[in-house]
Amino acid sequence: MSRPKNQNYKGHGLPKGKEREQRALIRFKTTLMNTLMDVLRHRPGWVEVKDEGEWDFYWCDVSWLRENFDHTYMDEHVRISHFRNHYELTRKNYMVKNLKRFRKQLEREAGKLEAAKCDFFPKTFEMPCEYHLFVEEFRKNPGITWIMKPVARSQGKGIFLFRKLKDIMDWRKGTVGKKLTSMETLPPRSTINPSGSHDTRTSDDQKDETPVESYVAQRYIENPYLIGGRKFDLRVYVLVMSYIPLRAWLYRDGFARFSNTRFTLSSIDDQYVHLTNVAVQKTSPDYHPKKGCKWMLQRFRQYLASEHGPQAVETLFRDMDNIFVKSLQSVQKVMISDKHCFELYGYDILIDQDLKPWLLEVNASPSLTASSQEDYELKTCLLEDTLHVVDMEARLTGREKRVGGFDLMWNDGPVSGEEGAPDLSGMGTCVTNTHLGMLACREGVGARGATRWERRQPGTAVSELDVRFTSCVMLSKGLNFSVPRL
Repeated sequence: MSRPKNQNYKGHGLPKGKEREQRALIRFKTTLMNTLMDVLRHRPGWVEVKDEGEWDFYWCDVSWLRENFDHTYMDEHVRISHFRNHYELTRKNYMVKNLKRFRKQLEREAGKLEAAKCDFFPKTFEMPCEYHLFVEEFRKNPGITWIMKPVARSQGKGIFLFRKLKDIMDWRKGTVGKKLTSMETLPPRSTINPSGSHDTRTSDDQKDETPVESYVAQRYIENPYLIGGRKFDLRVYVLVMSYIPLRAWLYRDGFARFSNTRFTLSSIDDQYVHLTNVAVQKTSPDYHPKKGCKWMLQRFRQYLASEHGPQAVETLFRDMDNIFVKSLQSVQKVMISDKHCFELYGYDILIDQDLKPWLLEVNASPSLTASSQEDYELKTCLLEDTLHVVDMEARLTGREKRVGGFDLMWNDGPVSGEEGAPDLSGMGTCVTNTHLGMLACREGVGARGATRWERRQPGTAVSELDVRFTSCVMLSKGLNFSVPRL
């Protein structure tokens, strides 16, 4: 990156030194006051800077990125927490657009069987630009349920289900917020162009034209897998350190997020039935803040093994691995892969009754605010391990396949979980280095006696963290699980 010559130039990481030399002092900056701040402040050798102070590491929000990235010079070792055009994967309409394009590319280059590996997202239309295509599809399958989602909002805001075209007409007129209780009153609208910059015109400038907020209309999964009669989805964490070449890590831990009310299709207006977002569920009158509405992924995987057997669960989790890799590959050629950037994505996956995983969305800023003590421990470990992989201290050799709870999933090709060279043929014959939802126990600790790896102190040296884990046996019988009481 060349150094700008205008007065708005900001430089970070100066003075320049030997890039991979171990650093005793890391200057960090963030505006997030949650688990992230706790981890950063307790990391030995890391010092917080505020305001316009010089920094080496910035866990920024996407608004800072949009406004400042192109005007900021960063030294070799400096890192920030987003890729410049992250929205290619994390905005719902762009994600689907890129997946559709990638599927067509695979069909041309590798055939229909390979392209079919991208069939993991529901039929989706961007609104309003694909409205007529949607109407044509809608009329082919009358009576089914569709879900409308704003492309650039999160935490369940603005989402509603529908079965009648009349509801879409209300949305196009801008009255849906008044008619549906599950959609909050819309704020003054701003539009976002494909470059990610906001249209900052005032409401007075827009009196004569009221733009319809961009949404996606998506076929609703009407047969979700239920536990205790409740719908849930999975939150899984993927850390991308580079797009060219693609280098991605999969975190072993995560959680299932449950709805607070038993599932039914007879009431499509009840957000406590259909939306699993914690931000939505915690507003339920009978929500219990101490119990929360989450299961850890290890518990979920063991439950499935007890119900369906280990082989069916292994197939399901391999199908999820495919979702992570294919979705990243779909944006690999369009993503600006700046060496200063990394991204911790939060994937939302829904499982249906046939144990098929569906990709709902990918979050650029997954919540780092804990909803329970167990959630706090998970996110603390997740963030500590993220910082170990980002490796500001320059401790790693670059040959690691596992760092803390992260397993190297893709390194310009699939990473083998066994010794020897990875399979690069594309035939899928290697055992991939992914262990999502597996119990990672220290040697000598029984599978029943540990549900997560040993708690680590922030800043512990990587060599000390690299505790050898045994692959715990996933028992398919004798597991005393009860359905979640939420």
